Amino acid sequence: MIRALSALAFAVFLAACAELRPMPSGAPEAGGFELSGRVAVRYGEDSSTAGVQWRHSDATDDLLIINPLGQGVARITRSDDAFELKTSEGQEYRASDPESLTAQVLGWSLPLRGLPQWVRGRPVEGDPADIVRDAEQRVTEMRQDDWHIVYDAYAGARPTRLTLTRPDLRIRLLIDSWQTGTP
Repeated sequence: MIRALSALAFAVFLAACAELRPMPSGAPEAGGFELSGRVAVRYGEDSSTAGVQWRHSDATDDLLIINPLGQGVARITRSDDAFELKTSEGQEYRASDPESLTAQVLGWSLPLRGLPQWVRGRPVEGDPADIVRDAEQRVTEMRQDDWHIVYDAYAGARPTRLTLTRPDLRIRLLIDSWQTGTP
């Protein structure tokens, strides 16, 4: 079963017959952000790479996974507390939390609950966190919610390269561009 899920995840990331629609244009909502970059995921003995475009607000998320040819192959959306993953083949999966949804479809858990804060170099409010900061008070390392997050590079105050690890899972995110909504 794990091998089948890994094969499905690899297929979702690297091959697609149809392309998902591009991310909508326009500035992010106040307090939200939009970023694009690249991600490398190693889970068990499998690994994959992809491009990502992500628009986040307090009420919604729209995360588009892009294959090396620039085609959207999977989209994860959140509206309040409902999550959906749609593949370019038209398959749709739903769950009440992103970790179980991505585990079901991709074979590994995407920490979308904490990720909006972590990509900004912040802990999730109200959850205990062990934090290490540099001389400029930027987070260089954080442990929260069973994740170990290492911040490898910043552009000013914004993280541009981070690595999230758990046993048997490593997610490396390289952020190429940021756009934030005014608070």
